[in-house]
Amino acid sequence: MSGRARYLLAMYVVESREDAPVSSGEVAALLDRSPAAVTEALGRLDDAGLVELEPYEGATLTEAGRDAASELHESYVRLSWFFRSVLDLDDHEAEAMELAGAVSPDVAARLTDTLPYDDTDQARPLDGRDGSDDDTDQAGALDDRGGPDDDS
Repeated sequence: MSGRARYLLAMYVVESREDAPVSSGEVAALLDRSPAAVTEALGRLDDAGLVELEPYEGATLTEAGRDAASELHESYVRLSWFFRSVLDLDDHEAEAMELAGAVSPDVAARLTDTLPYDDTDQARPLDGRDGSDDDTDQAGALDDRGGPDDDS
């Protein structure tokens, strides 16, 4: 993920947990970076109109920054879910953070479309069988499974 995307995503995550403005230290802790490096990056995001940086106070996402970060967050969630559910990665969140800005939202959505979940968000075996004695074809159930964007 590009530096810009990484910092935008971190801002979005921290801002969703705490009131704005977000301090450089909070972003630094999330990204394992120094507060000075974060302050410099936030300055570049401020120059790009993605955050409003208030010296000694912190930064707040602008509307444009929030829109961009929201899209990154959606990809991050989808990738994290895929890495955990399908690839069984221990550090699925860190891997998703690295890739969230590197793949298009469409690619992230297509990855989650492959997840073996049904409409109750319960994992199913990858062969499509539900574990019952009924041998009916479960392939059609893939189209109706729940996922990170399911509103039900």
